[in-house]
Amino acid sequence: MSQAPEQRAAAGRGGTGPATVGGLPAQPVDGARPASGLSPAGRPEPRRAVWPGSPHPLGARFLAGPDGTEGTNFALWSAGADAVELCLFDEEDREIRCPLTELTHEIWHGFVPGVRPGQRYGYRVHGSWDPWSGARWNPAKLLLDPYARAVDGEYALPAEVYGHARDWPEQELADTVRDDRDSAPFVPKGVVVHDQDTWADDRRPKTPWADSVIYELHVRGFTMRHPGIPPALRGTYAGLGHPAAVEHLSRLGVTAVELLPVHQFAHEDHLLRRGLRNYWGYNSIGYFAPHSGYSAAGSRGQQVGEFKSMVRALHDAGIEVILDVVYNHTAEAGELGPTLSLKGIDNAGYYRLAHDLRRYADYTGCGNTLHVVQPHVLRLITDSLRYWVQEMGVDGFRFDLAAALARSMHDVDMLSPFLAVIAQDPVLRRVKLIAEPWDIGSGGYQVGAFPPLWTEWNDRYRDTVRDFWRGAVPDVRDLGYRLSGSSDLYAWGGRRPYASVNFITAHDGFTLRDLVSYERKHNEANGEDNRDGNDDNRSWNCGAEGGTEDGKVAALRRRQLRNMLTTLLLSTGVPMLVAGDEMGRTQRGNNNAYCQDNELSWIDWSLPEDPAWRPLLELTTRLIALRGRHPVLRRRAFFSGRRHGPQGMRDLGWFAADGREMTEDDWHAPGLTLGMFLSGRDIPQRDAKGVRVTDDSFLAIWHAAAGRIRFPLPGPPWAGSYELVVDTSREDQREAPGSVHRGGAAITVPERSVLLLRAVQSPPDTRAADDAPPSGETDGNGR
Repeated sequence: MSQAPEQRAAAGRGGTGPATVGGLPAQPVDGARPASGLSPAGRPEPRRAVWPGSPHPLGARFLAGPDGTEGTNFALWSAGADAVELCLFDEEDREIRCPLTELTHEIWHGFVPGVRPGQRYGYRVHGSWDPWSGARWNPAKLLLDPYARAVDGEYALPAEVYGHARDWPEQELADTVRDDRDSAPFVPKGVVVHDQDTWADDRRPKTPWADSVIYELHVRGFTMRHPGIPPALRGTYAGLGHPAAVEHLSRLGVTAVELLPVHQFAHEDHLLRRGLRNYWGYNSIGYFAPHSGYSAAGSRGQQVGEFKSMVRALHDAGIEVILDVVYNHTAEAGELGPTLSLKGIDNAGYYRLAHDLRRYADYTGCGNTLHVVQPHVLRLITDSLRYWVQEMGVDGFRFDLAAALARSMHDVDMLSPFLAVIAQDPVLRRVKLIAEPWDIGSGGYQVGAFPPLWTEWNDRYRDTVRDFWRGAVPDVRDLGYRLSGSSDLYAWGGRRPYASVNFITAHDGFTLRDLVSYERKHNEANGEDNRDGNDDNRSWNCGAEGGTEDGKVAALRRRQLRNMLTTLLLSTGVPMLVAGDEMGRTQRGNNNAYCQDNELSWIDWSLPEDPAWRPLLELTTRLIALRGRHPVLRRRAFFSGRRHGPQGMRDLGWFAADGREMTEDDWHAPGLTLGMFLSGRDIPQRDAKGVRVTDDSFLAIWHAAAGRIRFPLPGPPWAGSYELVVDTSREDQREAPGSVHRGGAAITVPERSVLLLRAVQSPPDTRAADDAPPSGETDGNGR
């Protein structure tokens, strides 16, 4: 049915617009009430006294008001609204509307006596409906307070939750037709929370960046199948704080967990229609509220205390908590998305709009982008960040699509308001800040460009290490940079090697085991005909796609896993592991499991008991401990490469497959073998008392070719001899340490392997048995 010009004009130019059914003029239906305070039947609405209150702080705060009267102060920013109603809900979901008549600096506010913690609430915001100018006010839609500290309920996203007529016959005009049905029965409510926790009993680990080992995990996926966690606590904050979960993290030796999003989020409509859910949580709608679906204790504010208890338990074990945060967009999507919060509070004030103000500027691929240049949006984000640090106890943040936050009006700008505010904030500049340094907009790839204070996910590291171990690099130049801290990216502006967060896998993409088992994505379970997910995985299946009964293929895959984990944990920078990679977790080739809230994504805790995978966990644990013992593996300054001291030693030495120090020509020549000498005598670092830090020296040999080689070990002044510490060709690393080899003699490097040797200055008395020439040597250049 076509829309008459006069109807379109009414819909788009501040009028009431047509209703969603039959094109009739809009009326308050299905429970929506006019602003007069009368119910649809004409009966007076119940009322609560509303005192003027204060415009600060924003959100809902339980406190003692005038004359000591207890109640809650409510404050909401909305610049262009005509009126704001606070909506209180009782246990039977009956709604009481309280007009907020006080307006101070674009903040609507009021104090409601008698409103106590546990009270559920939302807002209805009145204003013009004019999508052509970006105005999308619709008081029929109950809106979540952006500052709500707890949320009760989940979004189901029926048509009533949309501010526009979602099912309008002419979809190209649907977003211009206002839907006047009441959304309150179908949306979660905010919850008033009172918390006076001072954290006086908490001791933050405050692990230095250079000493950090990050472990990315999903609260639900990490705990859902753990046999040591009581069933009632699995999938929850309490489960992650349980001793059984903490014990694994402590034994592994990681210093921080990076939690996939725990801000309150909503599931997308297209997933719900397919019977799926948003598992990862990159669809935030409440930046102050812990996601209620991860709470075992309840959703009336109990989730706040449960989250804090989890943080305390991790801190007690010396483990920091880093949150993956999504401030670049919200769950309201584009013009055809639901009206849940910001879109109905002040659409043009919160979101970046396109030149056609009906549309949204989308630098995120999720339909909208928060307009961080706006002071009130910047305030929302920084208030949220400070809240999670000061009142929830977290130690840092990883910013999803951080380049979108660093845009000024259009271009990415490293002097943008967001980055400037963070740099001067006395709370935020002291916590760990990690950028995902890209978005999907023009000029959005910004790896290496973020300012000091920031670390970055280094995808150049990921790609180089993957390519090296599958034999797909033209030479070893890029590998040398990645192993030594990526100075080509980060050695400027006072940045340090720990600006590089090194990773080979992340939540997005193949697991480490799948990286060596699949060359093609297998995402059919996502219901998108395998179109979703990245096609450029830089993976190698070792000769068979997916599961195999071929023992040689399986053994090679496990060796490749050992190679990559060893590379990651010996590289200069901050290593990031993904939960389960240390024990061979698989997603059966799904490289985009964002909607798989099931055993495909949950960690299989039987793997550590499997003889095939237990050695991988033991190796990972051993390597993390080795890294923790040796500051030469955790450098706080970049290598100089210059000769030091009377013996002419370098702090970093590079060696070709024939044992020579690398020349410029060697860096440009084809090769799959690289030796790296790390001098523990030349660390530019002092301890807390000013004493110069020294350490053992190490020689690491990376060899990705499909044949063993003879590698001459550097002799004096580098070392008189070497003790073998790690040999990834061995399944069981307990057999590896101990063999000693003379400097200047050749050692056999097995095919596709990493050897780590500790330098010993005194030559051994006897030649090691391994110094005899082997058969089947290669030049290290073939796969």
